[in-house]
Amino acid sequence: MTASTPAVHLAHLNVATLRYPLDDPRMAPFVELLDPVNAAADGATGFVWRLVEEGKADATGLRPAGEDVVVTLSVWESREALWEFTYRSGHLEAMQRRREWFERHVEAHLVLWWVPAGHLPTVDEALERLADLRAHGPSPRAFTFTSSYSAAEAAERLQSVPSVPPAARSVQE
Repeated sequence: MTASTPAVHLAHLNVATLRYPLDDPRMAPFVELLDPVNAAADGATGFVWRLVEEGKADATGLRPAGEDVVVTLSVWESREALWEFTYRSGHLEAMQRRREWFERHVEAHLVLWWVPAGHLPTVDEALERLADLRAHGPSPRAFTFTSSYSAAEAAERLQSVPSVPPAARSVQE
């Protein structure tokens, strides 16, 4: 008899630095895409959850990473489900036009990590994972589409490494 693998989902954070305020006319095409892209995400196969500001349809009013930075935080059933939505849906148009609306990134702006099914990550948790990726590169704790870990690989590698709290990790470096 083998032990069953706990159910996991893929958490995703993306940060983007605005070129202009959201109410600037140059941002109008992006703002117009928000509702259709969010509706596509909500209806996508494998979609679990996305961060929204209380009483709003999206999270663009939340600025936990800075006044000019918007965040997308979501949870998906699998890496494949997130990939399909990101690169094979109406979201692709927004990605192709991102240079019109967002500054070019000089450091990692997207991070993925596995969470227990049913867990909804906090913004602080997500920003800590992004900081981990920026400081240490891809790992089972924080990775990207191009440097990813399966849930099983991440669980196996994380079990073999002693847990170090984020504050202690920065002290040790």
